[in-house]
Order: sequence, then C-alpha cells, then structure tokens
Amino acid sequence: MAPLRQNDAYSASSQQAVALTMRIEAKKAELENLCQLRDFSNALATKMQVLETKLSTLKDGTEAIACVLTNWENVLQAINMATRNPVASTTSNNTEESRLPTLVRVPISSNDTSPAT
Repeated sequence: MAPLRQNDAYSASSQQAVALTMRIEAKKAELENLCQLRDFSNALATKMQVLETKLSTLKDGTEAIACVLTNWENVLQAINMATRNPVASTTSNNTEESRLPTLVRVPISSNDTSPAT
C-alpha cells in the first residue's frame, strides 16, 4: 500500500505543478494583454490631444467667422452708402433722420498720401 500512497502523493504534486504552470501561463497572457491595453491607451491619449488642438483651432476659426457674419450687415450698409449718390434734400431744414451717416474713404494705394473724400 505504501507505493500506492507515493503514487497518489506524486500525482497530487504533479497536478499542483501543472495547475500552477497553467496559472502562470494565464497570468503571463493577462500581463501581455494589459501591456497592449496600456500601449493602446497611450496612443489613444496622444490622438485625443491632437484632436483637442485641432478642435481649438477650429473653434478659433469659427469665432472669427461668426464675428465677420455679425458685422456683415454693417459692411453691406457701408458699401451701399459708398455707392449711393447723395440725394438733394427738398426741404430747407435737414433733420438728423434725413442726413446720411458720415463715411470716410481711405485710399488703397500707398502712393497717394492725401485722403480722398
């Protein structure tokens, strides 16, 4: 009976060794997966930072366009005033409402130093 007990003890210890080996292999695979997850997370974080920079640039551009669009009506009114011929007033007293707003014309060429009116 003694050899039978030794075989049982040997098989039990070999089963434990096999179980430990399998557990170690599973932990190695888990470690490899965690390392890949870390690398992918770092790559994702880098891409998110690049995306943040691009979105910041896009936001700044959008704000500039919004500013232009809010002033577009004023630009069109100025163009209209610049191209319109002044209408002679039929009444002798000009009221504030009938007067055109003051418009300043700035020369475009650098050779002309006198302001145009």
